[in-house]
Amino acid sequence: MKIREKVSKNLKNAMIKKDNNLISTLRLILAAIKDRDIISKGKGQDPEVNDKEIISLLQTMIKQRKGSIELYMQGNRVDLAKKEENEIKEISNFLPKQLSKNEIDEIIENTIELSDVNSIKDIGKVINIIKEQYDGMMDFGYVSKVIKEKLLKL
Repeated sequence: MKIREKVSKNLKNAMIKKDNNLISTLRLILAAIKDRDIISKGKGQDPEVNDKEIISLLQTMIKQRKGSIELYMQGNRVDLAKKEENEIKEISNFLPKQLSKNEIDEIIENTIELSDVNSIKDIGKVINIIKEQYDGMMDFGYVSKVIKEKLLKL
């Protein structure tokens, strides 16, 4: 089942259960997906974005909420920070299973060994190889940091 269909199905279930917080989050997700559809259609591309683009969109939504949590905590707005954390949990349900740091470290190590990389200048090459296979399954902020550390040691 496509992510778009899962979100719609969960929205219907949330409406039946009258879970207003979940309904709100799922509507935000669907609105963001529809916005992407409109942009895609305007560019003359496929009128519906695919799951890969939706995963990217969901990751962006999570990143935005993490930034909001930091600001809310600085402003002592724990209630709003909690709301953002709950939204992150719900959005994360539609992402592929996230790999552990140990799994990520192993993938990075193997990719560097198997690739023809010699220096820090090859960081983009390594990231692209990993993105092709594991997009949506790991935090690429962490990945780029680890790759940079490993390539500096070469």
